[in-house]
Amino acid sequence: MKPDFNKTDLIPAIIQNSSSKKVLMLGWMNSEAYEKTLETKNVWFFSRSRNKLWEKGEESKNYLRVNEIKLDCDNDTILISANPEGPTCHTLNESCFDTTLEDYEKNEFNIEYLEKIIQSRKIQKPDNSYTTELFNKGITKISKKLGEEASEVIIASLAEKRSDLVYESADLIFHLLVLLANEEINFNEVVIELSKRHKK
Repeated sequence: MKPDFNKTDLIPAIIQNSSSKKVLMLGWMNSEAYEKTLETKNVWFFSRSRNKLWEKGEESKNYLRVNEIKLDCDNDTILISANPEGPTCHTLNESCFDTTLEDYEKNEFNIEYLEKIIQSRKIQKPDNSYTTELFNKGITKISKKLGEEASEVIIASLAEKRSDLVYESADLIFHLLVLLANEEINFNEVVIELSKRHKK
């Protein structure tokens, strides 16, 4: 029995920890990603934002080693039992579902919180969302906006307008986080790089 890719090109794939049975993440597979998963015994997905196949862990090395694959009764949802090598979530949490709605409501606004909101926009793609629009238009649009915002920061700094500089800096940081999310990079990776330079 195989997933029914005749219904739709992309099928949701739920990843579950083989030992704890904890749900680790949800991704999307096309037929090629599914076949690569069977062939390599590592979990592969199809990235809707980048329009390409990607292997979970190809950058972070936190691979998901396949233990067992199941299909639901309609053959249009995949359940994969896997052994994770390191944290699954890009936030370095064990699971992408470690944060509850109550946590979001209690959380003070900071870079990590903003990053999680941006990541949720990338996955859920809500209508009438500027962030969704950026992800849909892809890397070229996002990079262009980042360049525009960097220019606005420079202009504000040269004009010595403190309030404008704060405002434009917020725009710049937001668009940088969107770019990083689009490229599957966690902001903490940037912090780690800065930490390495500090130690030098």
